[in-house]
Amino acid sequence: MNFAAMDFETANAKRASACSLALVIVRNNQVTHEFYSLINPETDFSWRNINVHGIHKQDVANAPTFPELWDHIAPLFTANKLVVAHNASFDNSVLKRTLERYDLLLPHYLTLDTLKTSKQFYPQMVNHKLNTVCDELHIELEHHHNALDDSVACANILLTQQQQFGNSVLRNFVKAI
Repeated sequence: MNFAAMDFETANAKRASACSLALVIVRNNQVTHEFYSLINPETDFSWRNINVHGIHKQDVANAPTFPELWDHIAPLFTANKLVVAHNASFDNSVLKRTLERYDLLLPHYLTLDTLKTSKQFYPQMVNHKLNTVCDELHIELEHHHNALDDSVACANILLTQQQQFGNSVLRNFVKAI
């Protein structure tokens, strides 16, 4: 299986306030690359978001802005590429709103949401939050709400589901953006 697992953290409640991004590349069912960057969102931080992820305005003062990162990561978002996230509606909307904010072209790519697959495959779980699914599937998640750790965990959830349920079942969850 080949895909990229993505996770954003935001500075505030606005989806166009990305302050960190991680992408984990999986090729032939193996994590081959990990990318993580803080992002200067050029906006204020909410204490609520800081309490979740621990990233402060001073942490991103010298970080690149999203347009500076986009040239580097844009090739991962093409029509035939699969981008996976846990609660993909959030991460896909952060990407979309951030691209719109900077007047960058919205790409077309394939996406799969491991939150949705987890709800389908494991209805007995108490909830389907990333940390709960990881605990139940014995997948390591060192620092929840660290974008890189969350992306690695998401990738491992999908790889576990592929082993348990097969590619053909997972294809039913793939959507085009």
